[in-house]
Amino acid sequence: MPSYSSELKAQIVRKMLPPNRQSVTSLSLETGISAPTLYAWKKQFRNQGFVVPTKPTAPDDWDAKAKLAALIQTASMNEAERSAYCREQGLYVS
Repeated sequence: MPSYSSELKAQIVRKMLPPNRQSVTSLSLETGISAPTLYAWKKQFRNQGFVVPTKPTAPDDWDAKAKLAALIQTASMNEAERSAYCREQGLYVS
């Protein structure tokens, strides 16, 4: 079983996040890493508190857990940091 660095895992999971929103299937084909492995990484990052929506949908369709994680993650940010975060995630500050 191949071992992957945490940097590679983070880089690939970021591709699943907004604004990219690549599907697991397309990432699996692109990287050669199996879909179950990618789903496991996605779940691992979500459990660590990162905002990783369960499906590659618009933020309006996120589940409550993803929305709460976004609120917690941005709570300590100032206005400029929060705005930058929201732009990266495809969100509106309000």
